[in-house]
Amino acid sequence: MWVAVAGCCHGELDKIYETLALAERRGPGPVDLLLCCGDFQAVRNEADLRCMAVPPKYRHMQTFYRYYSGEKKAPVLTLFIGGNHEASNHLQELPYGGWVAPNIYYLGLAGVVKYRGVRIGGISGIFKSHDYRKGHFECPPYNSSTIRSIYHVRNIEVYKLKQLKQPIDIFLSHDWPRSIYHYGNKKQLLKTKSFFRQEVENNTLGSPAASELLEHLKPTYWFSAHLHVKFAALMQHQAKDKGQTARATKFLALDKCLPHRDFLQILEIEHDPSAPDYLEYDIEWLTILRATDDLINVTGHLWNMPENNGLHARWDYSATEEGMKEMLEKLNHDLKVPCNFSVTAACYDPGKPQTQIQLIHRINPQTTEFCAQLGITDINVRLQKSKEEHHVCGEYEEQDDVESNDSGEDRSEYNTDTSALSSINPDEIMLDEEEEDEDSIVSAHSDMNTPSVEPSDQASEFSASFSDVRILPGSMIVSSDDTVDSTVDREGKPGGTVESGNGEDLTKVPLKRLSDEHEAEQRKKIKRRNQAIYAAVDDDDDAA
Repeated sequence: MWVAVAGCCHGELDKIYETLALAERRGPGPVDLLLCCGDFQAVRNEADLRCMAVPPKYRHMQTFYRYYSGEKKAPVLTLFIGGNHEASNHLQELPYGGWVAPNIYYLGLAGVVKYRGVRIGGISGIFKSHDYRKGHFECPPYNSSTIRSIYHVRNIEVYKLKQLKQPIDIFLSHDWPRSIYHYGNKKQLLKTKSFFRQEVENNTLGSPAASELLEHLKPTYWFSAHLHVKFAALMQHQAKDKGQTARATKFLALDKCLPHRDFLQILEIEHDPSAPDYLEYDIEWLTILRATDDLINVTGHLWNMPENNGLHARWDYSATEEGMKEMLEKLNHDLKVPCNFSVTAACYDPGKPQTQIQLIHRINPQTTEFCAQLGITDINVRLQKSKEEHHVCGEYEEQDDVESNDSGEDRSEYNTDTSALSSINPDEIMLDEEEEDEDSIVSAHSDMNTPSVEPSDQASEFSASFSDVRILPGSMIVSSDDTVDSTVDREGKPGGTVESGNGEDLTKVPLKRLSDEHEAEQRKKIKRRNQAIYAAVDDDDDAA
C-alpha cells in the first residue's frame, strides 16, 4: 500500500491534503494512509491556542477546526503523534489515543495500532531529562512551567513500549533517536544544518530514550520530524542469536510544511492483502496497557520503572499468550477501532471570535469508553481526583524542580539533556524573554487576546505545488543522492531519478509550492540578547 509521511505539520492540514492530492494525480495513485510526525496542532478554538507553548505571534487558528467541526473531512486516514508545539489540552483528553476529528487519529502518549496488517507504533512529545522520571501531573489551566512539561516524554511510556516483543513495521517519534545521524549522509546534514555540528560531534543531538526504543524495537521504518531537515539513514541491527537474521531500520526525517521544503514523502509499504482496511487495536499493546495500569503516576515526584535489580517483585510486563487471549475475549474478538469521535469543546467560529473561552480539564468519552473496555485507569479522572484532594494540578512542581536540578542525583538515567539545541537553529520558534514573562503563564482567567487568523480559501493560488514530494520504493534505498540532492531543481526540472532495486525509475513529476507566503517570517532570525541565558532555557529553544 502507499503511505505518505509528513514532517512537522504546524496546523497546515489543508495544504498537506492539497499537496497529497496533487501527488496522487501525478504519482502512484491513491494514498492509503498519511502519517504525521508531530507538531500537528489540533486547535479547536481560542482556548486551545493558549495551550500551545509558542509566542502569541505564532498562535494562528490554521485549518484543523474545520475538520473538527465536520465542515471538512480528511480525504485519507490520518495518524499522528504529538510534538512540542501542540494544543496540549486537547491531546491530553486522549492519553491512550483516539479520534480528534473524523478520519484523523491520535496515537496517544504512546501507542500501537494496525492498518491493513501493518503494525504502527509511536511516542509523542520530546525528551527532557529533568521531567523524564515524573508522572503525568499536568492539567489545564497550565502555568509557565507545565505548558512545556506537558509534552515531555515520560519513562513510563518508554517502559510500556519496551515490553513489546512482536515486530513493529513503522514507528513514529517527533525528535530523532540519538546517534541516528551516524548512519546516513552526516556530511550533507552538517552542510545543510551547520549549527548541528557540535551536538553531532558530541553525540548529544536527539533523544536517548528514542534511541533506546530504536535498539529494542528494531522497526522496519522509523519516521521523525522536529529538526526541520530531510535526512535518511539505514541502521543495521545486530542479531541477538547466531541463527537469527539481523534486522535493519530505514530512518527518514522530514522538514516542516513550508514552501520549497521536503516535508512530504510517499512510500510503498508491504501489507497483508487479507487484512481489513480499517484501523485496528493491537492486541499485544492493549495487554501491556492493562498489565502496567498499576504503574500510573499522576504526581510530579521522580520515580523509576521496575527492573530486575532485586527491589521489585515484578519487572516483566510483556504480554503473555494467556493475557492476550483474555484481552481478546474481553473485546469479543473485535479489534476494530470504533468511529466514536465526539465534539468535546466549542469550535472556532470566524464570525464570532471568543478570546475569553475558559480552559477546562475535560474527560473525553472516547477515553472513558476505552478504559471501561480494558478495565484500566483514565489518567484524567485520576488527575481530577488528585486535583480535588490537593486543590491544584502540578503541586509538586517547585519541589521537584529543586529536587531534579540541585540534588546530587542524575536527573534521570540519562545524564545529559537532549533535543534542545545549544546552537542556534534559524527555523526554531523562540520564546522571547518579554513574551515568556507576559504570555506564557496561562490561567483560567487570563486575557490573552490571542490572534485568530482565518485562513484563506485560495486553494487555486496554492498552486499545484509545495515542496518536493518524492515517491520512494519499498526498499527506501539510502544513498548520498537521497540525502544530498532532491530529484528536481528549483525550477521544477528533473534533476535525478529514484530507482527501485530492479532499476525501475520511480521519479514522479516534482511538486513545488510556488508561493512564498510566511517563508520570510518563518526564516527570520530572532534576536537573542543573552546567549548564555538561552543556552540554559528549557525547551522553547527547541526546533519548532
